[in-house]
Amino acid sequence: MRPVGVVDFGSFLPETVVGTDFFVDPDAPADPLAGLALFRLPPTRHHVAPRERAADMIAKAARPVFERLDRPPAGNVDVLITNVLLPDELFTGIGAEAAQLLGVEPEWIVDLHNGGCASFMYMMELARKIMADGTARTALIANVQNSAGQVFAQPDVRTQSHAPIPGDGCGVAYLEVGAPSPILGVRTRNVPAHARDLGLVTPDRRKYWEPGTGQMDIRFDPEKTTEIMERGNTLVPELVAELLKDLAVTSEEIDVLVTNQPNRIFLKNWREALGLPPERHPDTFDRFGNLYGAAVPVTLDRAARTGGLADGDLVVMSGFAHAGDFAAAAAVRWNAA
Repeated sequence: MRPVGVVDFGSFLPETVVGTDFFVDPDAPADPLAGLALFRLPPTRHHVAPRERAADMIAKAARPVFERLDRPPAGNVDVLITNVLLPDELFTGIGAEAAQLLGVEPEWIVDLHNGGCASFMYMMELARKIMADGTARTALIANVQNSAGQVFAQPDVRTQSHAPIPGDGCGVAYLEVGAPSPILGVRTRNVPAHARDLGLVTPDRRKYWEPGTGQMDIRFDPEKTTEIMERGNTLVPELVAELLKDLAVTSEEIDVLVTNQPNRIFLKNWREALGLPPERHPDTFDRFGNLYGAAVPVTLDRAARTGGLADGDLVVMSGFAHAGDFAAAAAVRWNAA
């Protein structure tokens, strides 16, 4: 079977744009680091509307892709894989709902809940595995980040220092056997021991579905902050290096590196570790904030629309998830055919 490749990217950002004033606590002391470039908050981010569902975001991100291809979704999606940070449905997931909105009936619908900020590359590899026997030829993969307007905008949470960093959005990629931008390789790493270093917290320590008092937040284990920072700094360059070794190329040959975007410090450290200048490491942090898993496809869609991807470019994607329990990297040769 010919290699699976990327046909196109798509993205959707919710209508509501939120500035930094939304998160200000008038009684809090001034942050001495706020004026430093590496610690400056993203000026804007998008928030989902109260009734905006993840499936709606996927459909709105994907429809323009099919319109550009002049190809209706119906009959052209054999595999649908989704990763949603905050699923709207606990039992059924959102893949079937997204399929219904797009008018498709894939043989495979997979709601992938793990993988976090590295799930886009994980979904690329999963799609390749599903398509390997030749019975499926097309796949739509979708990342939805929808916690900013639902968790971090809560009155008791939005004044916390971490609340202004995330933004909401959806990024998708349409894959096809023999597409002109072949997937050259994917590397993944699971570290299960770190899986509980990030999680939901409530003031009364209840389970998230139990009734109680206080608003839900998402936090790292405070006793492991330094360790988590070290994991984040090293995982992305390590996975990229492993992938480049598989492909027998060097980091100097990377034309475009796109990663998840937790903050400016990680972005700076990653590209410096790989010896890349800023112009070869595009991101959308200042405009959209931390988009978690959606950051990679959203940024790639923006690059594709603005001429940031040239024919023949070696495009490398990477990210680490949660507190470092998962990381992944993938490489595509853009419009190699």
